[in-house]
Amino acid sequence: MSFVLGRDGGVEAGPVGHLGSYRALDGSEGAPLHIDIDGPHAMLVVGKRGYGKSYTLGVIAEALARAEGVAPVVVDPMGAFGPLCEAADGEPVPATVVEAPAVPPDALDPKSWCSLLGLSPESGAGSLVWQAAGEGGSLAAMRARIEDTDAPETDKRAARNHLDLAESWDVFDEDGMTAADLGSGEITVVDVSGLDAAPMNAVVRAIGETLYRARVDRDIPRLPWLLVDEAHTFFDGVARSALETILTRGRAPGVSLVAATQRPSVVPEVAISQSDIRISHRLTAKADLDSLAAAQPTYMESSLGERLPTEPGQVVVVDDATETVHAARIRRRATPHGGDSPSASDVSGD
Repeated sequence: MSFVLGRDGGVEAGPVGHLGSYRALDGSEGAPLHIDIDGPHAMLVVGKRGYGKSYTLGVIAEALARAEGVAPVVVDPMGAFGPLCEAADGEPVPATVVEAPAVPPDALDPKSWCSLLGLSPESGAGSLVWQAAGEGGSLAAMRARIEDTDAPETDKRAARNHLDLAESWDVFDEDGMTAADLGSGEITVVDVSGLDAAPMNAVVRAIGETLYRARVDRDIPRLPWLLVDEAHTFFDGVARSALETILTRGRAPGVSLVAATQRPSVVPEVAISQSDIRISHRLTAKADLDSLAAAQPTYMESSLGERLPTEPGQVVVVDDATETVHAARIRRRATPHGGDSPSASDVSGD
């Protein structure tokens, strides 16, 4: 008999995604294990390098692409999810890769612009950027708005210099990704692997705010799922605010977040405590184990550390929605996995 993580009903109660199967004590494969795709969720996928964290994120992405009524967006900081576009075994997995991601400047609100540029809204330059972001839909319009003020020239110069820095990142464009672009039924893989930390965070903050705002305003009909690999990179930057908004307030408008990280000790406590489904691959660092133990539910009889698997592809799943714990093995990907590490022996004959 199969089980659906994230809800009390079975597979007949609404859309589900095949995650894997139960792992029996003798190592054999048991009944199928699914995840609920019908409603919004906050999910956390953790595991040390090489044990399948990104692979699992790809499995979830494939399941979402094959479901109706959802809009999956994958943030790809390592360039590992491009193969989602390749031919799939069985049912197609519709996907597109955005290799040079750009977002409209007005995808960020004035507060976000000040945070992005490290400016206090109370400072002279910060107040100018705040006003310009509220009225300008492009960087050029923001500069023009700053020039039209009677602020001191030193404040204008500082504001212009900060906008010049943002322009140098080459991620802001009036024709950049909109909610309509991100809200399609296929997977949108946003490849940010070629960006430095600041522009990478700017793109993710804009995407998070755009999806959340679009659902609050009911501008897109599908329920967005934002999947973020190496999530600690973004919780440690200006994208954190947008991700935490989805974690704490995304359920009502129907926005889901799946955060994957090999360093759960680095992500904020809210990313662990607010996740209703936590999927754990192998972990060995004490700090990482302690961060998960702090959120261990009372219905879990033994410690997570004692139950963690030792082999790649194996997981322990804590499901707060049904207050259950599951030992499972992640299914095989339908599309190629792009996260494998190269080895010297692979090219030794070249």
